[in-house]
Amino acid sequence: MTASRREFLQQSAAAAAAAGLASSALAHPVSAAPPIFQGDPSHKELVLRAIDAAKAAGAEYADARISSARSQNIGTRERRVTNIGDNETFGFGVRVLVGGAWGFAASSNLTPDEVTRVARQAVAQAKANRAAMVKPVQLAPIHHPPVPNGVWRSPIRIDPFTVAIEDKVAYLLEANAAAMAAGARFVNSNMFFLKDEKTFASTLGTVTQQTIFRAQPGMTVTMVSADNRDFQTRQSTDIQPKGLGYEHVLDNDMKRHAARWVEEAKQKLTAKPVEVGRYDLILHPSHLWLTIHEAIAHPTELDRAYGFEANYAGTSYLSPPEEKLGKFRMGPSFMNILADRSAPGSLSACGWDDEGVAPEDFHIVKDGIFVDYQTTREQAMWLDWWYKQNGRPTRSHGCSYAQTWADVQFQRMPNVNLMPGEQDLVWEDLIAATENGIAIIGDGSFSIDQQRYNAQFGGQLFYEVKNGRITGMLKDVAYQIRTPEFWNALDMIGGKRSYELGGAFGDGKGQPAQSNAVSHGCPPTRHKQINIINTGRTA
Repeated sequence: MTASRREFLQQSAAAAAAAGLASSALAHPVSAAPPIFQGDPSHKELVLRAIDAAKAAGAEYADARISSARSQNIGTRERRVTNIGDNETFGFGVRVLVGGAWGFAASSNLTPDEVTRVARQAVAQAKANRAAMVKPVQLAPIHHPPVPNGVWRSPIRIDPFTVAIEDKVAYLLEANAAAMAAGARFVNSNMFFLKDEKTFASTLGTVTQQTIFRAQPGMTVTMVSADNRDFQTRQSTDIQPKGLGYEHVLDNDMKRHAARWVEEAKQKLTAKPVEVGRYDLILHPSHLWLTIHEAIAHPTELDRAYGFEANYAGTSYLSPPEEKLGKFRMGPSFMNILADRSAPGSLSACGWDDEGVAPEDFHIVKDGIFVDYQTTREQAMWLDWWYKQNGRPTRSHGCSYAQTWADVQFQRMPNVNLMPGEQDLVWEDLIAATENGIAIIGDGSFSIDQQRYNAQFGGQLFYEVKNGRITGMLKDVAYQIRTPEFWNALDMIGGKRSYELGGAFGDGKGQPAQSNAVSHGCPPTRHKQINIINTGRTA
């Protein structure tokens, strides 16, 4: 049985409650690429061989990807190690276009003869697919010259796979010991790392080699009431997953935070149940990233808006595009949603997407109005009418991605970010300006309908706000929204200083399912008069 989207997301500790690299997401990256590819130089020759074989077999367009990916996860509980996993996958895939129909084939046997065979197999598949073709596929041109020798590397300082397992285990057990010394009844901690070396070539003349890293440390502490009738947890939402190396673990010393997480879990045991009603909500970036993900990022995937994709996240309230683009008011005039794959340390950062397009930063919402969808080269042509009508070039935004070499690439979201406001406001300023509200830190459970329109969100920590001050902790809090009303109720927004990155390692889409990693940056926000329910009530 395929895992649910919620399970994909719950695997991610997600979300920032500390600045970290958050502010760097507002700037374009400084290239950290080494002068030459650090992997096997023969990979370039093999991907070029694949596209030559595809062209010789009749392909009008072809691209080939080689991927060597390694992932590692380590889990602990209290004083013992619960799991250590170290996995590698290695192979290549070839995608071709013949007569307007796609074909794709892949193999883990990376030899010259196999590369040629698989390229021909992809062409044969495309020719067979023409029989069921409804409309020929057209590809938008790329917006930059072909890159014949492109190199990109995540901006890491320490390759996590050069750090001994013993050192990683010791780090986690020391953090656990700190939590237990502070009174935690149970504590779980973990680390996850990914290193993916990818080589790509296409018939357009682009050849790129990229090394992508991701890292995520995490902890959950549990407190139990004296009568054993209640338990509360606190997850480490202070530390979000990042596109970084082992330095991300060291820079976010979990041992240093453990006692505070334990105290917050303890406070949840005696927190006051929330009274149902309407409140002004002050949402921390460590919480808000998930609302952005569900209520903005997914519904602005163009295949969902056209109804070509509905798996995991459903379709979209931003449909049909002919009625929504440039017309639909998403929020107030100071609301701007910017998509990128360029923010240093973000999970979706790359030099080129998986069809060789250099991603660009682009507005999804500008001055409160919905103005664009996430697209690939194929999807950009679906909006050719819109771009021409508005004097814009028809081109992909660089949103193509495949989970592995064995998967065909398709549209996956970039980083989707709510940009900060012009005033230099921070979390405390929004609290001080609120007479009767609830402040929420950290992400929790959620539920949302198949058009991304009606939703309910929980969280990690909830605080009562009265007359500009936090007066105590609350529990059993969830808020219910209709997406457009929620964003139009936005009346205060933090500035650049309060901008942080949250995100998820695993966001599911497609059938067969694929998972990608994505960050969502945002400042804290305030939303007026949002409906609050009590999730602890039994009647």
